[in-house]
Amino acid sequence: MKFSVTKQRSRWWTVSATVILIGLISAIVSFFSLGYPLKPGLDFVGGTRLQLELDCTLPNNCDRPIQIGQVRQVVAEQGLENSSIQVVGEERNGLSIRSKVLDTQKRTQLIDALSAEIGEFDRSQIRIDTVGPTIGRQIFVAGLLSLLVALAGIILYVSIRFQFDYALFAIVALFHDVLVTLGVFSVLGLVAGLEIDSLFLVALLTIIGFSVNDTVVIYDRIREKSQRNPNESIASLVDSAVNETLTRSINTTLTSLLSLVAILLFGGETLKDFALALIVGFISGAYSSIFIAGSLLEWWRQRTGKPLTDPKFADSSGGSDATSTASK
Repeated sequence: MKFSVTKQRSRWWTVSATVILIGLISAIVSFFSLGYPLKPGLDFVGGTRLQLELDCTLPNNCDRPIQIGQVRQVVAEQGLENSSIQVVGEERNGLSIRSKVLDTQKRTQLIDALSAEIGEFDRSQIRIDTVGPTIGRQIFVAGLLSLLVALAGIILYVSIRFQFDYALFAIVALFHDVLVTLGVFSVLGLVAGLEIDSLFLVALLTIIGFSVNDTVVIYDRIREKSQRNPNESIASLVDSAVNETLTRSINTTLTSLLSLVAILLFGGETLKDFALALIVGFISGAYSSIFIAGSLLEWWRQRTGKPLTDPKFADSSGGSDATSTASK
C-alpha cells in the first residue's frame, strides 16, 4: 500500500504548528516568570551549584526525607533567598542548590547551617561547581555562534546541491526541529525545573545535522524520480520518493533512539538532559523529513506551476547518490 503525505498535508502541518505554538506560549510564560524563554543552567548565567547528600552511615541521619521548606528557611537566613533548590535522590536525601557565586567561607557557612538544621552531610560526596557570570556569557555566545555557523553552512550546502526552493523548505524543516526541541525544553523548564546548559547547544547542532541528512536523502530521491518520470504528477513523485525512503528513515531513527534511551536511563545526571534533547530532536527530525519537507515542496510547486525537473539543475549523478544513500 502506497502511503501518501501530500493528500493529508494540512493535517501534518497542523500537528507541527500546534506543537510549536505550545512551545512558543511556554517560552513567553517562562520569559515573564523566570526572565528567560528557557531556564538557563549554571553554564550560561554563572553562579555556584552545591550538591549535597546526607551521610546515611550515621545513626538516624536518614530517617526521613529532606523537607524543602526547611532548606529554604536556612538558605534565606544566609541571605540567599533567590537560590534554586531541589531535593534529589530516590530516598530524597540529597540536595542541589544553585545560588550566586559563593566564596569558600560562604559555602562553608551554608553547609554548616544546613547540617545543623537537617542532618550531617557526607563531606566526601559534596560537589561544588562555580562559573563566573563573564565565563557564562562567553560560553553562551560561543555556543550561539557555533549554531549560526552550522546553519549558514547547511544553508549554503543545500542551496548549491538543490534548487532554491528545495533548500528553503529543507531549512524550514530544520527550524521546525529546533523549535520543537526548544519548546519541549521550555515546557519542561516550567513544569519540572529542567535547565539548559552547554551540552544542550551541542544537542541542537547534532539535531540539525541529523535532520538535514534525512531531508537530503528524500530530496535526492525526488529529483531522481522526476528526471526519470518527467510526466508524472508532482504529488505522485513526492509520495513515491517518501515511500521508497520511509523504511530507511524509520530504521535509522529507531537505531539512534535505542542508544539514546539507554544513555537517558543509565548515563547518569550529566548526560540525561543531553540524551533527552537528542531524542526529542531526532523524532522531530524524522517527522519533518517525512511529513513536512516533501509536502511543502509539492505544495509550492503545485502553486507556482513549476515542474520538479529543471534542466538547469539536472544532475545525472544524483540518482546513483540517492540510491546508494537510501539503501544504507
